[in-house]
Amino acid sequence: MACENSPWPCLVSALCKHGPPEMPPNLASHSFLSGTFSCLLVRCMNQLICEHLPLEDLGFGCLGNKDSLRHVKVVAVDAELNVFYEESVHFDRDLPEFGTQGGVHVHKDGLTVTSPVLMWVQALDIILEKMKASGFDFSQVLALSGAGQQHGSIYWKTGAQQALTSLSPDLPLHQQLQDCFSISDCPVWMDSSTTAQCRQLEAAVGGAQALSCLTGSRAYERFTGNQIAKIYQQNPEVYSHTERISLVSSFAASLFLGSYSPIDYSDGSGMNLLQIQDKVWSQACLGACAPHLEEKLGPPVPSCSVVGAISSYYIQRYGFPPGCKVVAFTGDNPASLAGMRLEEGDIAVSLGTSDTLFLWLQEPRPALEGHIFCNPVDSQHYMALLCFKNGSLMREKIRDKSASRSWSKFSKALQSTEMGNGGNLGFYFDVMEITPEIIGCHRFNAENHKVAAFPGDVEVRALVEGQFMAKRIHAEGLGYRVMSKTKILATGGASHNRDILQVLADVFGAPVYVIDTANSACVGSAYRAFHGLAGGRDVPFSEVVKLAPNPRLAATPSLGASQVYEALLPQYAKLEQRILSQTRGPLE
Repeated sequence: MACENSPWPCLVSALCKHGPPEMPPNLASHSFLSGTFSCLLVRCMNQLICEHLPLEDLGFGCLGNKDSLRHVKVVAVDAELNVFYEESVHFDRDLPEFGTQGGVHVHKDGLTVTSPVLMWVQALDIILEKMKASGFDFSQVLALSGAGQQHGSIYWKTGAQQALTSLSPDLPLHQQLQDCFSISDCPVWMDSSTTAQCRQLEAAVGGAQALSCLTGSRAYERFTGNQIAKIYQQNPEVYSHTERISLVSSFAASLFLGSYSPIDYSDGSGMNLLQIQDKVWSQACLGACAPHLEEKLGPPVPSCSVVGAISSYYIQRYGFPPGCKVVAFTGDNPASLAGMRLEEGDIAVSLGTSDTLFLWLQEPRPALEGHIFCNPVDSQHYMALLCFKNGSLMREKIRDKSASRSWSKFSKALQSTEMGNGGNLGFYFDVMEITPEIIGCHRFNAENHKVAAFPGDVEVRALVEGQFMAKRIHAEGLGYRVMSKTKILATGGASHNRDILQVLADVFGAPVYVIDTANSACVGSAYRAFHGLAGGRDVPFSEVVKLAPNPRLAATPSLGASQVYEALLPQYAKLEQRILSQTRGPLE
């Protein structure tokens, strides 16, 4: 499995034959298996919606297809890094006895959202048995890794380590681990019940911005530190009987190790507990959440670390080779960055119901919006996430209103209007936006005067230009800079519209490529497993994945685009601040 995000790396036979020269020769004729536990978590709270891929990857190093919801998935790739094997288990369908909807339990308060730990364990049992029945050759797997839903946490009961180290190959995992958890239903990223703990944490370190500078994000309800604080405050006895706290990613890695796996830097960045610059737990944050927390978490490790060899349980029950290595598992979003093969200066734009930006950063500037994580494939660099809730639904609304419900006419409107839209700028937020916190439609003419409406073609361009200018402005606010080598990777439904991608290329001044990301976290986990086995920090990740299929060029910046938008971007930013001050007050 790949380092932090990997599915179970199964680098299959031909892998070494044509692999990078840095790859150890003993990888030839072997496989990397990549798998993922994925569970789409129903989105109920606005503040939780856009910053996660909707899947929860629990085990095999791969995040499931974004559209194949509520499941655990495994993917294997061949020597050319092409997927040749997939399998999945659907939580609601295949494990109905746990009574989940979308893989979760939403509690009566509407804020608390949990998932049964044993459901995840049993899903791993089922998928491994499916693979065995299909004739999958586990003996060729030299390394494995995985990706897990970020922020979710698992609480191992005192004495659980002993059960992990003495697993019998004659019994499935779920039968042997059923008494190992001090909390049977664990909090997941949809949970928004910890507002009080968030305010306490921010106050303890000097405010929201201070916490963001320290840990990469202001306090968020779903972040693990705040969840731990709630459990300690409401159930101190349960907390005291917990010997280890894992993230979903390190939990899955622990199942394969037969011992507790450390948390990796990248997934650990989503806890409000890790100092992202020094890559150590923040003593101030730990102390504000719960006592003795550092010993329950264990020391964090680089995301491409080999954390140990696979447990003898899997060797005897399934035929894994004794030397099979487990590479640190990571979160779903970091795994997707690996799967999309971003490099320094690159940006990935997911244009879906919500629009999400993945950024590769060298010198981050944490803010009150967005998230900064340690980079999963280069521990000296960082990644950032920004989410924009008003994505495809807003584009469809303007299409229906101004382009007669026709994407063809929508495209013609973009073709018939000039770059910069004659100075006409628009802000379109059908629901309260996350970045920035604005709602409503706001239109301004070239003199910066607010107007009630635009002609249809102008409205279409104002929407698309405005959405992409907002993305660039807020990305640059986190320290992102467009470089001469910058590539933009576009995914999601709107990435099929070439005219929308042309505006994206023009606004950012960089070429836009399209890429198949259906299994980005899964495949990213396989890549990471390969990377970890090939040497991790001593081998550039780009060398490991250079055989992977290349993205397809879709648009290049138009002549004169940089001059147009360099003048327009500051104007758009000032108008955004003007709207904020008038509608919701200035930002902190």
